[in-house]
Amino acid sequence: MLIDKSGFDPLLLERAASIRMLVLDVDGVLTDGSLYFDNNGNEMKAFSIRDGLGLRCLQLCGIELALITGRQSEIVDRRAEQLGIVHVYQGRNDKLDAFIHLLEKTGIDEQQVCYAGDDWIDLPVLERVGLAVTVPEADKIVKDSVHWVTSHSGGKGAVREICNLVLAAQGLEKKVLDEILKPNIAPGFKP
Repeated sequence: MLIDKSGFDPLLLERAASIRMLVLDVDGVLTDGSLYFDNNGNEMKAFSIRDGLGLRCLQLCGIELALITGRQSEIVDRRAEQLGIVHVYQGRNDKLDAFIHLLEKTGIDEQQVCYAGDDWIDLPVLERVGLAVTVPEADKIVKDSVHWVTSHSGGKGAVREICNLVLAAQGLEKKVLDEILKPNIAPGFKP
């Protein structure tokens, strides 16, 4: 069974059909936005394995991935490396500056980008992209400024929901399933 497109607005599907790069905020989108610290002060974050598989599926289809986050964290570097995400901008309070650099580096047009962010710091980028997305817990100003609010929370499947939208809009689900179901899938394919 392929992804059911009937639940998506046709204009949303149209926007998603032209996406060539997915750019994500980390805290509040790729994670639930909570910061955890152990007794030694080490920071911990929880990531959804389902989100990871969705991101890997987009990569299989040639869709670029990037992270732009206001915080700096070794954990983010580690997760990006696990997922094969090469475009990682950390400690960037001016996310628009990072975004412009990313566009120059990749040559992708801003209208071919889906950006997911959840707070005011994300607004300058959300206002420029072809598909602006946020999560249910986002600030109201952000929710009022985007094309789509996911039904799943950040860190709890929101990113997978975005990936599924892009795959469905571009008719790529079967290609991904065929690749995943091959007997000798690439050993580096880990969510």
